Amino acid sequence: MANTYTNLLYHLVFSTKNRVACIGGEIQEPLYQYIGGVIRGEGGTLIEIGGVADHVHLLARFKASVAVATMVRRIKTSSSKWMSQRPGAGPKFAWQTGYGAFSVSESQVGQVRRYIQNQAEHHRRRTFQEELREILDKHHVEFDERYLWD
Repeated sequence: MANTYTNLLYHLVFSTKNRVACIGGEIQEPLYQYIGGVIRGEGGTLIEIGGVADHVHLLARFKASVAVATMVRRIKTSSSKWMSQRPGAGPKFAWQTGYGAFSVSESQVGQVRRYIQNQAEHHRRRTFQEELREILDKHHVEFDERYLWD
């Protein structure tokens, strides 16, 4: 094949450090737009973004030439700096150390988008911790509870 063809879709999930509820109100939408800009700057596409005050979900398409870990590091590093420079940001903003990254089939994009769009509704019934455990189980990702939270 003369060219490389990919459709690398990822559902990413990460929380604020210690799940501090600081992504709310007027800062949420500008943060989401900023994250979208970081992804576009790396040649990717943000398909959907949403969350609640202590975590964020992204559905994104990345280029094959950039590893998922590299993209997540760039997103988190850049957006942490941006958040920390916002007027009235208070203590230094930080994301948790780790993240969840799950491959998504093109046939499941609509379902994942709806899931991300309905985060506020999901979290009326369950915590971020419960949600993450459920996602990890659904994707058959083994984890040790002792090392799941930072």
